[in-house]
Amino acid sequence: QVQLVESGGGLVQAGGSLRLSCAASGGTFRRYRVGWFRQAPGKEREFVGNINWSDGSTSYADSLKGRFAISGDNNKNTVYLQMNSLKAEDTAVYYCAAVSASYGNPQEARLYAYWGQGTQVTVSS
Repeated sequence: QVQLVESGGGLVQAGGSLRLSCAASGGTFRRYRVGWFRQAPGKEREFVGNINWSDGSTSYADSLKGRFAISGDNNKNTVYLQMNSLKAEDTAVYYCAAVSASYGNPQEARLYAYWGQGTQVTVSS
């Protein structure tokens, strides 16, 4: 069982960048797909993107392609979410989550078994 620890959230001005980290604790990301989700106040949890740890392939929500990028560091057992050209509407709590890679490429939060504690990202306009 893998535990996820997020870091890197904070306050940033619109147009700026931020990088979130998701580290595996007590295990590795082998055989997992690691996803990022976000949840703004009063809204449902939204898929941001994910990465298949074994081959590095990524998927993104269509609305975020080109601004957000997910990558992984094998040596640090960490997944990153690079967010560029941030907008006020990107303000949310961001979560990383993991699901067995055998499930394919799920984009529904309910299919992810392991979750981090979340990190707040606030974009000021």
